[in-house]
Amino acid sequence: MWREIEPHERHEVSVGGHRVVAYSFGAGEETVFLLNGGPGLACDYLREAHSCLIDQGYRVVAFDQLGTGAADRPTDTALWTIERYVEETETVRAALGLGKVHLLGHSWGGWLAIDYALAYPQTLKSLILADTVADMPHLVSELEKLRAALGPETVAMMQKHEAAGTFDHPEYQAAITLLNYRHVCRLPEWPAPVQRSLADWNMGPYGTMQGPNEFLYTGNLKDWNRIPDLPKITVPTLIVVGERDELTPACAMRMKSALPQARINVVANASHMPFYENPAGYYPPLLDFLASVTR
Repeated sequence: MWREIEPHERHEVSVGGHRVVAYSFGAGEETVFLLNGGPGLACDYLREAHSCLIDQGYRVVAFDQLGTGAADRPTDTALWTIERYVEETETVRAALGLGKVHLLGHSWGGWLAIDYALAYPQTLKSLILADTVADMPHLVSELEKLRAALGPETVAMMQKHEAAGTFDHPEYQAAITLLNYRHVCRLPEWPAPVQRSLADWNMGPYGTMQGPNEFLYTGNLKDWNRIPDLPKITVPTLIVVGERDELTPACAMRMKSALPQARINVVANASHMPFYENPAGYYPPLLDFLASVTR
């Protein structure tokens, strides 16, 4: 179960002339390497949810991606590409001497994990794709269904503001807030690590790569689709999805159908943050999976 733990080691890693910061917990022989969501979020929310895996003998490593948290924050929008983040991830893994890892990507971190797995398959023991997708156009169609549940009048209002670019209008923000509480985190009070990450959100990478919010994709990843490439990922893979996730169970099934060695955990009573919303439904299947690939 998650809890806040002080990192045992802090590393500064040079990436393309910039600096990112990595955090290491425990000293186990098996390493769980975390790629958090965003883009543009500090790693706090995912780091604090998984550092507890040291209790089971794992080493856990997370890092603040370029533009986030304690890492450097350049403003050159040319840096905000998934290809560059793939190379950043490999630079961190190599700099810390992690060897072959269990790579856990959450949300945007899952998209990054997929592209990383395709580029560097030799570095992986297993892959955990948590609350993520491999086909952005399909996700957009799923998000339209979630938005439609707000009713036609609200959808029309949202479309009006999206056309005008008035994303900060109170009525538009009210609709996004409702969607967030339905499909991002269904807890009445969001955990402190989540609030810390959100409070420090760098919207530069987020707006460039994704869009203005979780339910509208306009950035350079809006056409990203790796479903045709997933059969190349042959390591054991665990897919995790909340039953009310914004990145829906239908998206998870598209990945499972394309991956040669995949199993899926649909977490009940949870949306996009199942490790906080339903720990009992999240951690045991994750530990069972890790145990099955480390025997």
